[in-house]
Amino acid sequence: MPNFPCRAADEPCARWLAWLLLGIVALCMAGCAGLPADVQRKPSVAISDGADTTLGRLVQAAAPPGEPLSGFRLLPMPQFSLHARIELARRAQRSIDVQYYLVQNDETGRYLLRALRDAADRGVRVRLLVDDLYTAGADPLFASFAAHPNVEVRFFNPFPAGRGRFGTRWAWSILDFDRVHRRMHNKLYVVDNVIGVMGGRNMANEYFLRDGGSNFIDIDTLVAGAVVPRLSSLFDMYWSSPYVYPIESLVPATGETPQQLRERFDKLTTGPEQLHPEELASTDLLGNNPLAKDLDAGALKLVWARAEAYADAPAKALAPTDEARGLPADESKDSVLYNVRRYLRGAENEIMQTTPYLIPGRGGMETIRLVRGNGVGYSIVTNSLAATDESLVHIGYRRYRAEMLRLGVELYELSPKRVEQTRRFGMYGSASGRLHGKSAVIDRKIVFIGSMNFDPRSMLHNTEVGIFIFSPQIAQQLTSLIGFIRLDGAYQLQLGPTGAIEWVSPAAGDAADTILHQEPETDYWSRWKLELLAPLVPESLL
Repeated sequence: MPNFPCRAADEPCARWLAWLLLGIVALCMAGCAGLPADVQRKPSVAISDGADTTLGRLVQAAAPPGEPLSGFRLLPMPQFSLHARIELARRAQRSIDVQYYLVQNDETGRYLLRALRDAADRGVRVRLLVDDLYTAGADPLFASFAAHPNVEVRFFNPFPAGRGRFGTRWAWSILDFDRVHRRMHNKLYVVDNVIGVMGGRNMANEYFLRDGGSNFIDIDTLVAGAVVPRLSSLFDMYWSSPYVYPIESLVPATGETPQQLRERFDKLTTGPEQLHPEELASTDLLGNNPLAKDLDAGALKLVWARAEAYADAPAKALAPTDEARGLPADESKDSVLYNVRRYLRGAENEIMQTTPYLIPGRGGMETIRLVRGNGVGYSIVTNSLAATDESLVHIGYRRYRAEMLRLGVELYELSPKRVEQTRRFGMYGSASGRLHGKSAVIDRKIVFIGSMNFDPRSMLHNTEVGIFIFSPQIAQQLTSLIGFIRLDGAYQLQLGPTGAIEWVSPAAGDAADTILHQEPETDYWSRWKLELLAPLVPESLL
């Protein structure tokens, strides 16, 4: 009897064949999947009476007299950052506008949704805008959340079919890849149009030290005052755009009554998730109290300064023609990239930068050459191969390392082991530490905090949001935080005598530094895999 490659009793082979056939069918049917037409979007804009709320009055009382300024408090500690969002939701009286790349269906995501639900039950209008990339299987959660009065849920650039699984939604949209791989990467949280939180963190366990495998070092800022209406207008720009779809237009009705849907939400989100008071008993790295303590005391402690906020046009993620958007995204004066480059290239003395994904590309290298040619010091902290959660991005990054070092850039790469050993950024235990903060300090007086990575995906394909803070005090605080990372949790790179890259691990006291000659904390397989994939990965898609 001939030995056929797949016998009836060979279950793994049969399963593989079934998936292959399913993939072929999905590919054939992908052209039939399309987004709904004639979608009704209920018009709404940011409220205008936020000053007449408890939070609004606290902000007004804290603001210095004279020119309208914005108030800031950096949130480097994950527990304090989550606590700030929850406390603001608990004290909201008019509105909460929430915009995230990721609201994960995990303990943290459900904890936030319950806090938002409780606010809506008090009469607060809640608008939740989520990018649709990572919502696979979460339609029941978001649909039941949207069944509450005062709640609206919308998805940015959604997948029209196969929504239950990550793989099937991509299979159904394979012929529409150029659209669906472009995403809304923004992170924004605004309460009563007077105060909010923005920065690099998504709403998921790994951003708040609640994941058993890996957790991120990140940076957010509390923001209040004059710049907040600008942030609200940026949210409105997305909320009302044609690239955003109400969940009702994407998820078929189940026949359940609103009350039944709300009961389902309770079941889906019931769990032990809560903040532990002992985690917030002391001050954070910068000496700030948990936000609730200050709010209860009626004294909002902020640093006041001038600020500018920018966001990419929603159309950037859909790759329209130049005529449709007027200018390419990286040339629009309202885009995040344009303004980041503008301030970096205007530096006079020093730039310190953090980014988890670093692929400078032609434009980034032009900026580095320009500022280094002007004698400006330039240091960058990014992830090592061992720390990154996107190893393919590391392929693009390593192509530029030697050239950046030759130009005099100080390069630091995060060490998961050293982050585990230090307690400065939180108790990581056995979980790996990874960098996720996107920030810059320019001339010790200008600070950038936002969602934009310094890589082609952020520059070309995803939409981003960012804020510039003109404050030597905030700049000093962020400088200290970056210094902690470099000192306690990173390797410094250098070129060895032969021109090869070396990793320097600083030693304590008078001991000699350790110099490593290959990617630290990695095994042979992870390094060999990069060598195998490097010729196959186009930089523009990283």
